[in-house]
Amino acid sequence: MRYFNYLTEEERKALFFIEPAHFRRNDDKEFISHALGATLYMPANKEKIAEDIILKKNKGLISVVLCLEDAISDCEADNAEHQLAVHLRELYSAVRHGKIQDDDLPFIFIRVRHPEQILKVTALAGDARSVLAGFVFPKFSYHNGRDYFEVLKKISYVSDKQFYGMPILETPDIIHWETRKASLSSVTEILDEYYEWVLNVRIGATDLSSIFGIRRGYDVTVYDIQVIRDCMTDIINNFCRTDRQYVVSGPVWEYFLSGDRVLKPMLRITPFQERYGEAGREIRSKLLNQYLDGLIYETLLDKANGLVGKTVIHPSHIIPVQSMYVVNHEEYTDACSILDNDGKAGVMKSIFNNKMNEIKPHKNWAKKILIRSGIYGVFNSSYEFINLLR
Repeated sequence: MRYFNYLTEEERKALFFIEPAHFRRNDDKEFISHALGATLYMPANKEKIAEDIILKKNKGLISVVLCLEDAISDCEADNAEHQLAVHLRELYSAVRHGKIQDDDLPFIFIRVRHPEQILKVTALAGDARSVLAGFVFPKFSYHNGRDYFEVLKKISYVSDKQFYGMPILETPDIIHWETRKASLSSVTEILDEYYEWVLNVRIGATDLSSIFGIRRGYDVTVYDIQVIRDCMTDIINNFCRTDRQYVVSGPVWEYFLSGDRVLKPMLRITPFQERYGEAGREIRSKLLNQYLDGLIYETLLDKANGLVGKTVIHPSHIIPVQSMYVVNHEEYTDACSILDNDGKAGVMKSIFNNKMNEIKPHKNWAKKILIRSGIYGVFNSSYEFINLLR
């Protein structure tokens, strides 16, 4: 598996100072927790899921969640479980017969409705459960958290395979101010207890918004919804401290076509036009028509707030999100300089003559930059995310 593996060797050499690394689905948890990128959600009963994965229909796909919860109506739940098992068996057969290499499969997760459903779907899938990376736990709280992880441990031992859990924080007790602190403390206690099984912590901004009857529009990010922003701030404060080492991912962006705009587009025309001329204007227009400028801006804010990766609901979101996680050359150079001078200097001017690099305060930032650079790569000095959107 490799980010941007659809590029030719010539294109990669032109774009990257350091190319994205190859990695495997069974690599170290601390590595792959940063490597999920744009995680594509889709209903588990969607047709041709296995075929699309085998044929690599969704360019750049690294991780996918097959949803049995909110994406499936109650009356379709049993049918969706059986259809999901069919998809998994098709993928398992394709690997066994060489139609696709095991390492070319994306990380595949199932979003279940409750802990017992994990046992049911893995029993239906049989040996084909081996293609799974793990499960997503919706409405995760101190009431059900241990039940989820105990079932996860059970099927891991039975299958002789490490499955991971990704809890979603989206319940009223997490966002109501009077219960939030206690709830986050209780959830953290559970996650600390089962740390080796926790891959990501995910934020369910849609469900949290629904508690207040809110839905963000085309022209705002989740950070503009103040009650959600405040809750996310506390989640980040709780889980993203350097001494805790949890990876928290960005919430879903739910638009894939533009509506009537009220505010100006959030992508300047200059970088596109300077790089590609008229073709650059067309690239920008396409992004605006699909309302991907809002997605790009929200992903920028995710990164600024320490979140890694993002939930997406449309294949057109994959490349824009993942292009934003490539490290630019200036970031990489500064990070290397900070770590190379650890213990040798207190502060020094960046070689770009535009900032000061303070060794101790910026050390943790620099370490995270190097983790990202090993997964998503580092752009050459004259390239940026725009170059991957063509």
